[in-house]
Amino acid sequence: MTVFALSHASWLLMLPTINIQGEALLVLFLLALTESNDIAQYLWGKSCGRRKVVPKFSPGKTLEGLVGGVITTMIASLIIGPLLTPLNTLQALLAGLLIGISGFCGDVVMSAIKRDIGVKDSGKLLPGHGGLLDRIDSLIFTAPVFFYFIRYCCY
Repeated sequence: MTVFALSHASWLLMLPTINIQGEALLVLFLLALTESNDIAQYLWGKSCGRRKVVPKFSPGKTLEGLVGGVITTMIASLIIGPLLTPLNTLQALLAGLLIGISGFCGDVVMSAIKRDIGVKDSGKLLPGHGGLLDRIDSLIFTAPVFFYFIRYCCY
């Protein structure tokens, strides 16, 4: 599952673009938004979070963190979208929305899998963020979602 899902990021390099760096910039856009979404959801959840979304699988995830992270990701997409992608304003907003929601889903699904096999954290790379595998949990869902969004909605 992980290899298949993450391979979608490299498939972005095969899409036709309007300039020579375009494909790599799509990957950079995906990575930047996925990580900013993770960070924004964490910060919003820590500062405003009250209502737990999925306490059984990921007790730290809150509705406020989810909503704040998605909105922050949409704003970030509007700002960096024109710099890195051929997306128009509506497409950039939709990309931010899709990355925000799919990133949350990826994080929750991978947390559920880790809890099912008895692994709470996969490391302590970053305070509050866990290990290296925790950094790519969201990307496992955002890469395919973003690839198919770009492939079928924007080209």
